Amino acid sequence: MNCKKLVSQYRDELLNNVVPFWLEKSQDKEYGGYFTCLDREGNVFDTDKFIWLQGRQVWMFSMLYNNVEKRQEWLDCAIQGAEFLKKYGHDGKLNWYFSLTREGKPLVEPYNIFSYTFATMAFGQLSKATGNKEYAEIARKTFDIVLAKRDNPKGKWNKAHPGTRDIKSFSLPMILCNLALEIEHLLEPEVLQKTIDECLHEVLEVFYRPELGGIVIENVKADGSLSDTFDGRLINPGHAIEAMWFIMDLGVRLNRPELIEKAVKITLTMIEYGWDKKYGGIFYFMDRKDAPTQQLEWDQKLWWVHIETLISLIKGYQLTGCKECLAWFKKVHDYTWKGFKDPKYPEWWGYLNRQGEVLLDLKGGKWKGCFHVPRGLYQVWKTLEKIE
Repeated sequence: MNCKKLVSQYRDELLNNVVPFWLEKSQDKEYGGYFTCLDREGNVFDTDKFIWLQGRQVWMFSMLYNNVEKRQEWLDCAIQGAEFLKKYGHDGKLNWYFSLTREGKPLVEPYNIFSYTFATMAFGQLSKATGNKEYAEIARKTFDIVLAKRDNPKGKWNKAHPGTRDIKSFSLPMILCNLALEIEHLLEPEVLQKTIDECLHEVLEVFYRPELGGIVIENVKADGSLSDTFDGRLINPGHAIEAMWFIMDLGVRLNRPELIEKAVKITLTMIEYGWDKKYGGIFYFMDRKDAPTQQLEWDQKLWWVHIETLISLIKGYQLTGCKECLAWFKKVHDYTWKGFKDPKYPEWWGYLNRQGEVLLDLKGGKWKGCFHVPRGLYQVWKTLEKIE
């Protein structure tokens, strides 16, 4: 592996291609916040603003300012997005809407917990960059609301009839593994420790199932048992693999090498499980009993799945020297750069069909914003530097 070459490949792609794209194309100079629905060339095709993507972009530019270089235009970009969120993104009590009109009028109620988690991340990272106490307070209070909503994240907007089939999902404990470290500077040590302990237990002892061959499943019954239903059989390989680099980071932070070893093992199990043996790439959704999934997009190849996998593999190699991680990294790297990087215009495609052909040539939309591509490029770049 030519580390030096790869370092510049990931760094240059981030700083000379992807970051300038979002800086130039996505900022709404008239109303504040960001456009995320951008076509192949970066033209706006829809002006609705999705809170979780707004939060992710505030976080991204704050993180780059804090960790890469103190560029004023990065900080300005983050602050204008945060001010838009502060003014319009919630109901006055930090219940964060799902989406707004361009001007900031609420469109969809605060049913989605990820609006809250990414608002927490955004204001936490920006408070580091600015020292602004109000931003820190917003992050801390929103985090408290996230913890309070854990047992019923959708609250009164939960469509499930209570008591018949109570299901809990992998996504919240997974995100909390990352979020706890993100806002560590704002938390009491005991709150941090309790959150980390609970998340590690959920991820590694509830959703990770040794009896199913060591895979991670997406949903379990409230008591932690398996459910033989669409939701209960669902596997999202990318989700599980992404969570493993969060666990590796926790292993480093807590000085617990056994967590790192376990995360590496699960990463390799999940990539073997999710890899499309016929066309290459990682499936989006699978069923643990090989029954048809209810998600019709099950066989698509998605940008974030592959980028998050690259992070987990390279971290696994850097932290343990595992040769299998390195071999898989090369394979996924080749697939990802060939399939998702647009050779003509900046930023990356998000959606390929099973055969690896571009399905939608958008650069951003309702679900894809300024997050996985730049965060992934940054994480891989920095990890490769450590190896070098």
